Amino acid sequence: MAKVVCVLYDDPVDGYPTSYARDDLPTVKDYPDGQTLPSPKAIDFKPGTLLGSVSGELGLRKYLESLGHELIVTSSKDGPDSELEKHLHDAEVIISQPFWPAYLTADRIARAPKLKLALTAGIGSDHVDLQAAIEHNVTVAEVTYSNSHSVAEHVVMMILALVRNYIPAYKWVIKGGWNIADCVERSYDLEGMHVGTVAAGRIGLRVMRMLKPFDVHLHYTDRQRLPLSVEEELNLTWHPTREELYSACDVITLNCPLHPETEHMINDKTLKLFKRGAYLINTARGKLCDRDAIVRALESGQLAGYAGDVWFPQPAPQDHPWRTMPYHGMTPHMSGTSLSAQARYAAGTREILECYFEGRPIRDEYLIVKGGALAGTGARSYSKGNATGGSEEAAKFKKIK
Repeated sequence: MAKVVCVLYDDPVDGYPTSYARDDLPTVKDYPDGQTLPSPKAIDFKPGTLLGSVSGELGLRKYLESLGHELIVTSSKDGPDSELEKHLHDAEVIISQPFWPAYLTADRIARAPKLKLALTAGIGSDHVDLQAAIEHNVTVAEVTYSNSHSVAEHVVMMILALVRNYIPAYKWVIKGGWNIADCVERSYDLEGMHVGTVAAGRIGLRVMRMLKPFDVHLHYTDRQRLPLSVEEELNLTWHPTREELYSACDVITLNCPLHPETEHMINDKTLKLFKRGAYLINTARGKLCDRDAIVRALESGQLAGYAGDVWFPQPAPQDHPWRTMPYHGMTPHMSGTSLSAQARYAAGTREILECYFEGRPIRDEYLIVKGGALAGTGARSYSKGNATGGSEEAAKFKKIK
């Protein structure tokens, strides 16, 4: 029987919820591109409950233990004394989420001789050294599309929060003030601005569709150009390079995967191409940006604001400069783990495990690495190599009770 190690974020500080703000979830029947929602044979959880934390267990315990497998669920993932480290030697399956990633470095993969499947409950497998997974014949899979719309909604929220100066205004309310001039000295209308996305896949395209009614000018760049019908529908301006997009836009949102070709693509040099006073939104991966270059751009005024919910490493140490830099709208990595999204990626995790244990093929769109090579979505979206360097700094994070 297999040992399955599931790394999840901690429960709320007041304990696992006994009730929720809403009684149910809206019904979503399919994804816009025709991909079907996760379709496991069964689920052992109620959609709309907290599944992504330790006590939620992604709703997997009953299923796995009914087959005789051992399930270890922990939030302890960083450093040599972590629970994850203790189970590397005999773990066959390691499940992680992008929001609280179990960094599977080359060293860890080498010390996990029984590891066959690295499964991301959500989207984005950059916390796995894909080159090492290829070399050790470890299958890497993720629940593609499960939280794409959730992230897109977060992007739109953050754009409006920055442009309209919402967060400082909210803080004045909390302080008991009525400081209208202070609230509006950095507040503008989004209408008429030029908004561009780096990558126009499921998230990027959804962001553009959601922004169209705001009467903005929409721009994009991607490895593959969208169909002409989509460009005409949304009145999109195509840019063959990221550099051309940067100089044309007032707001830029990053929606591309992290791999060696995109690591630190936003840096001191590329930030000079931005319009002075541009806004940058990053809900993709923190390591797309040079950490300190972002701070410098905000301090100098080259950027008017930076918002996102992705950091590197994750969790971010308390001394991470993005916590204290000016004009930011950062959140912990939460955009893709709304209770709505959790129901989908938990079901997708169950579907992938069913396929794995029953010897059935895992959906092509869920595959990142298979048979010693990039596969499925991985072959289209990632490149060989490793983007986990520096992840050991996550051990510096200290919980605030």
